[in-house]
Amino acid sequence: MKLHITHTTQYTYSSPAADSVNELRLTPFTNEHQSCYRHTLTVEPKAPLLSYDDFFGNRVHAFSVSEPHGKLTIRTQMTVVTKAAWPRAGGMRLTAGESWAALAEADVQDGYAEFLLPTTYTGITEEVRSFADQAAAEEGIDRPAEEEDVFDWLKRTSRRIKGDFVYDPGATDVNTIVSDMIVSRRGVCQDFAHLMIAVSRAKGIPARYVSGYHFVGDLQGGSAEFEQASHAWVEAYVPGLGWCGFDPTNDELIGERYVKLGHGRDYRDIVPVKGVYRGAGQSRLDVKVDVQQAE
Repeated sequence: MKLHITHTTQYTYSSPAADSVNELRLTPFTNEHQSCYRHTLTVEPKAPLLSYDDFFGNRVHAFSVSEPHGKLTIRTQMTVVTKAAWPRAGGMRLTAGESWAALAEADVQDGYAEFLLPTTYTGITEEVRSFADQAAAEEGIDRPAEEEDVFDWLKRTSRRIKGDFVYDPGATDVNTIVSDMIVSRRGVCQDFAHLMIAVSRAKGIPARYVSGYHFVGDLQGGSAEFEQASHAWVEAYVPGLGWCGFDPTNDELIGERYVKLGHGRDYRDIVPVKGVYRGAGQSRLDVKVDVQQAE
């Protein structure tokens, strides 16, 4: 699938801001699942961009604006060709016992240690452990979870999150952590992703947070008025298959409708736009995302 994406972020200040320093993580990956053929990034007021790759391999653009300014506008446009669903071709599906045993091996424990440890957003509380350990029989599966392989356990967990939690944009904010969301049973894609990451890590499965876009324009009955936004999902390490993508917000495997921007331990590692500025005034944030399928 060929997708054109425009993402505009604008800060409007009640009084001029100065000495604005910013980091952007708005560059799509090129890997075995997607290829970026065009990408432009502009900022107003104009400023030179410094680019580098962070610890996780995400492309970062940094810039600063010294002169006073009433608005800061960041616009990125990209054309990305995506491929069909995970897991990738050529992977080897292990038996249930083999896949769970492989997670305890040193190459997984040491190689993916940063994706096994809890973070501020993804703390492993008793409620999280209980959710992770609840019997498969809840869904009519008459066997313990360990008799499923890792991939099937992850698919079932994604399905449970979709079914047990209510998508509610007003219930949480960007600072909500899993221990709060799991009690309220409400949240958005960021919260659902953090919950799946926490319960996966509680079972010893390396899991990471992914930011990007989800194309659903052709599913909206032809309406051009629906509000689009960036999206978040999960990649979890499955022995024999590698990193596999799961979207617990929609209970989908990650396929051609998804464009990946970056990954990290949680949201804090891959905030699309973050920065600081000098000024005493208030700021207003406006974000517009448009994802369209190319002809």
